[in-house]
Amino acid sequence: MFSERPVRTGLVLLLFLPALIFSCAKKSDEQQPQIPYVAVNFVINPNSTQFIELNHIGGYVPVTGGYRGIIIYRKSETEFMAYERACAYDPTADSAQVRMEVSGVTCYCPKCKSKYIILDGSPYQGPSHWALKQYRTNYDGTYLYVSN
Repeated sequence: MFSERPVRTGLVLLLFLPALIFSCAKKSDEQQPQIPYVAVNFVINPNSTQFIELNHIGGYVPVTGGYRGIIIYRKSETEFMAYERACAYDPTADSAQVRMEVSGVTCYCPKCKSKYIILDGSPYQGPSHWALKQYRTNYDGTYLYVSN
């Protein structure tokens, strides 16, 4: 003689599992705001005195280019990150241009108050659910190539 209890428990889980999954999911009806496309293709020497802030790991520098400018961050001896400065939450809003915080590992948007981690561009505070737009980087030991 077997018990019906495990069958009932399984049936209850089967009925309520979809509700649990969908209640924890992010809203899929929100579309990520589009940052207007601007061609990016430039080369810098991060070891030059012109970009002295990039001479050490953790250094960053804002440069012109992209839609609202670009932040270049030195992640390691051989790896650089480049992000669009337009806020991912509302990129076309006036003054929605991210700025580095004093910590040197986070940046923020003064308009919507979203904050982002510069190591990967992901949001960690504020209304933005989207990461900063990232540009491709390639460092050959002397020159840093940035493009989209």
